[in-house]
Amino acid sequence: MNTVRIGVALAALIVLGACSGKRETRVAAAPPSSRPISYELRLGRANYQHYCQNCHGETGAGDGFNAFNLDPRPRDLSDAAFQKKKTDADLTDAVQRGGAGVGLSSMMPPWGRTLSKQQVEQLVLYLRSLAKH
Repeated sequence: MNTVRIGVALAALIVLGACSGKRETRVAAAPPSSRPISYELRLGRANYQHYCQNCHGETGAGDGFNAFNLDPRPRDLSDAAFQKKKTDADLTDAVQRGGAGVGLSSMMPPWGRTLSKQQVEQLVLYLRSLAKH
């Protein structure tokens, strides 16, 4: 009888833990490549995948799942010419203030109140890594 009570109590704790609403932060696995990437770059990639990839796509080409529902389409962040024209401050400003905040499409939300300054810096670092060479 005690083992049944213990089992029921354990099951209840597991269910309560699963329903606690706490969001677990996971860092995505490194892409297959010959060189390891920095911790900051991995954190930037995790934020990109969570906040940006649905529109900008896995490689930043502007071909994400939601891209085809948007007018104008999301920018191709992997375009080397675009990357060369923009400074880190330009990219940071666009991430923090959103498209409308920098005179672009209002379809891109501002992430400045969602992401910390450090997270934005990591995201910009990851955006730089998307450029096609």
